[in-house]
Amino acid sequence: MQPSLKYKLLQLDRELKFETSRSGGKGGQNVNKVETKVDVLFDLEATELFTYYQKERLKRNLHNRISHGVLRLSCSETRSQLRNKELAIERLKSLLEDALAVQKKRIPTKVSKGKKAARAKDKKAHKAKKENRRKPRREDY
Repeated sequence: MQPSLKYKLLQLDRELKFETSRSGGKGGQNVNKVETKVDVLFDLEATELFTYYQKERLKRNLHNRISHGVLRLSCSETRSQLRNKELAIERLKSLLEDALAVQKKRIPTKVSKGKKAARAKDKKAHKAKKENRRKPRREDY
């Protein structure tokens, strides 16, 4: 990770907004009365942490998670609202880090002549092995 990106992700906490709601599923009375589900909202349009090109890369890579310029991530794994909040922030940071990573361009290569020759030799040997297993035909007598 680039040092400037690491610094930006540390600054990220100031721009996050949180919404809480009741989690679904098992949990009994705790689920019915405590709001443990945490939604983290990050406004990509309004942030000044990232450059224009970084914002465009984020929009392109995270388009399925962005609605009206706001990136939303939710967490309801634990029974603690604080722990869910911490998990959601960690996930958001790793999500942004992965989305901003520049993919290394693949340089296509050719199979060498030696590799092709070795493969052909192996195929011939395999073919000879299979042919030796066949029953002799009348023409072979």
